[in-house]
Amino acid sequence: MVTPPNAIVIGAGVIGCSVALELSRRNHPVTVVDSLPAAGYGSTSSSSGIIRFHYSTEAGVAMAWEGRHYWRNWAAHVRAEPGPDGSPPIEHEAVAAMVEVPMYMFLGPDAERPIFLDHFDKIGIPYEVQPRSALESGAVNLDLRMFGPPARLEDDGNPFWGEPEDRFEDLLWMGGAGYVPDPQLAAQNLCTAAMAEGVEFLFNTKVVAVNRSADGDRVSGVTVVGGTAGGSGDGRMISAPIVVNVAGPHSSIVNELAGVTGDMVRSGRALRREVYIAPAPAGFDERSGFQAADLDVGVYFRPESGGNIMVGSVEPECDELVWVDPDDFDETVTEDEFQLAMMRTARRLPELGIPRSKRGLVALYDATEDWTPIYDRSSLDGFYMACGSSGNQFKNAAVAGHLMAELIDAVESGHDQDGDPIKVTGVHTGLEIDTATFSRRREVDVNAANTVLG
Repeated sequence: MVTPPNAIVIGAGVIGCSVALELSRRNHPVTVVDSLPAAGYGSTSSSSGIIRFHYSTEAGVAMAWEGRHYWRNWAAHVRAEPGPDGSPPIEHEAVAAMVEVPMYMFLGPDAERPIFLDHFDKIGIPYEVQPRSALESGAVNLDLRMFGPPARLEDDGNPFWGEPEDRFEDLLWMGGAGYVPDPQLAAQNLCTAAMAEGVEFLFNTKVVAVNRSADGDRVSGVTVVGGTAGGSGDGRMISAPIVVNVAGPHSSIVNELAGVTGDMVRSGRALRREVYIAPAPAGFDERSGFQAADLDVGVYFRPESGGNIMVGSVEPECDELVWVDPDDFDETVTEDEFQLAMMRTARRLPELGIPRSKRGLVALYDATEDWTPIYDRSSLDGFYMACGSSGNQFKNAAVAGHLMAELIDAVESGHDQDGDPIKVTGVHTGLEIDTATFSRRREVDVNAANTVLG
């Protein structure tokens, strides 16, 4: 006989699978519902997989640094190797791995000290302010002139497309960074680990209603359609006293179904973004390459397998944000945007191999107004939210699962999360992560930066 779930997780992306795994490890029977055919098939599969730590808030930095330690110990986390107690490993088809490469930012002569360096100093994250010669003498040909602020291609008279004389004097090198080449595999690892813990996954199954108790004060489960024979049929109700919304770009729709948007100061919307692949310049590979958050030209980039480079946008002010219906949007790479990204990147990397035909993919961010996620309870007892990842939370998937499980257990035990947000202790670093930073009711941080980057 199947044990009825104590918790339903909506969404089987990398964070949803992580939440399910952590709840199961705390003895919650869990059912995961996802409208797609397998784990990690949505936005997770389109992630750039970048692991970096520069956030404007201390909690954001602490969470990312804690998250890095999960990636360094990923096989152990998903139990793909024997446990410390001698328990046998879980069989995975393959196991995701982090590729370590440094992250660089470029600092102008009058640049203020980035606010996140204070957090780096407090936490102990390695960084160095290096002279530009540190990269100029490397294997990759870089043009370290100051081109910014970024401009559109149609602004052909803009100084961005000219020949500036000013050059960056310093570079900010950040150690411990890297990327995960196969984000979807990471989600599948978490899914496999969760199933080994007894978690039930219902794929091709869509949530069409979030149900309430008779008095209306508590969530009581969900109504779903779709699924396979023996699974969830049309109009089937799945009952549980805990529901966690991890539906990615569809999270706002699920929150509407639950009727919990009334007290939310922060919220998410589906933002259409494109990421591109191009032949890498000479000397730029997984051993001699690096990642860059290049606000001066408006892109981020990292090495990609097969002698390539991955390029994405950092959403400069001159670019219009394209908000879409997550069920109805153009999934083809735009020629104009592809050329723009390539030309911007070529400002910094003159030997970039711009392909004759565009290569890339289109994905959706679940973006909040301040680009910071929501990890919180809701106004409806038992209904929780891990959403608004804003294109920058793949790196935090494992620690987000831990945070949400700790938060859920605290609230279900009677803790007043709204009045006194808990501080979650990282299992690897011992760092305290203040969940007030991720509250649905937080006010805008005027010092916050748009930290997307994969």
